[in-house]
Amino acid sequence: MSIIRERTIAGLTPGTTFTVTRTFSESQVEQFADLTRDYNPIHFDPRFVATKGFKAKICHGLLIGGMVTEVGGQIGWLASGMNFRFKRPVYMDETITCTVTITEVDEKGRARADAVLVNQDGEVVLTAHLTGRIPGQAEIQVLRQMVEEGDPTNRLR
Repeated sequence: MSIIRERTIAGLTPGTTFTVTRTFSESQVEQFADLTRDYNPIHFDPRFVATKGFKAKICHGLLIGGMVTEVGGQIGWLASGMNFRFKRPVYMDETITCTVTITEVDEKGRARADAVLVNQDGEVVLTAHLTGRIPGQAEIQVLRQMVEEGDPTNRLR
């Protein structure tokens, strides 16, 4: 069962923080390119990479930024906005830790959150500001039922 779902069921308030970690492989970069049709040579061709001054091929920024959707998906967050600031390149096989902190929740469930993504060396590679809606009581009840049933549609359980 997802700890993020458990904490969502218990209630989300400003200051609630979630952390996820992933390592991105060359295969995942290729899969992301196939899904998005983003074949920028910065992700694939060492000659092009060298002209840009990077030490190696880099991951797609939105692949890395997509880590916020792991948290949002476990919460059941309905996004209305995402603003990314790309600070450093992420090279394949680097490990990235994404910390999402809820900063505001109003009485209608509209929420704001900030995310900070760092590499294995503690360097900030990306920051994000997120807006959307968190689950209300009806949605939380459904999440509770899903968890009680073993959360069968959640591959992260």
